[in-house]
Amino acid sequence: MSTSPTVVVDSLVVHRGRREVLHGLDLTFAAGTVTGLLGPSGGGKTTLLRAILGVQIVTSGTVTVLGEPVGSAGLRRRIGYVTQAPSVYEDLTVEENLRYFARILGVPDAATPLERVDLTPVRHQLVGQLSGGQRSRVGLATALLGSPELLVLDEPTVGLDPVLRASLWGLFAELASSGVGLIVSSHVMDEATRCDEVVLLREGAVVVQSSPTELLAQTGTTTAEAAFLALVGGAVAP
Repeated sequence: MSTSPTVVVDSLVVHRGRREVLHGLDLTFAAGTVTGLLGPSGGGKTTLLRAILGVQIVTSGTVTVLGEPVGSAGLRRRIGYVTQAPSVYEDLTVEENLRYFARILGVPDAATPLERVDLTPVRHQLVGQLSGGQRSRVGLATALLGSPELLVLDEPTVGLDPVLRASLWGLFAELASSGVGLIVSSHVMDEATRCDEVVLLREGAVVVQSSPTELLAQTGTTTAEAAFLALVGGAVAP
């Protein structure tokens, strides 16, 4: 597995109005790795993802993505992004959505992503007629167009049933094994054990960045939620 960085965050500070929401973050995300960006709602996860995608105004610090300054035009086809709410057209079929976004990106194949997220049986259905979980998978399929080197996923499993969540995490692991870097935001602490590495954010600061095994060993706990509570409660030094 490659450990070359997909993202390097250096002394990143972000303000919203007069309030500082990210406090000088220093992070490195590796290729071929599923990194879970975990923490309570309002902790800064989405703001950090926006900074990595180049759509967040930063106060100071730098973000480098795939060796280029964040926001570079050359990154457009190299990054896939899945928002919390699926950004697809409900009045188009699944296949029409994929063909539309494929044309925008200038990539030829819209069939493979459908197969990877198990949507081929409903490819001719309108997205507006699909279940919430299926719509989420349409959004993921569009993010997979063009075989991106980095996938940024903001709460991709929220509202999904356990079987579908397990299926998607299996897909994430498969993508990582092929060298893709994945950053998966979640407020569900038990998803930490499905990641190669976890970053715990709280109130705009990094509590810890480590593997799940190291996290549990460091805190002497058996679950990610208990480990997080131990860290923020001051029982264990981060």
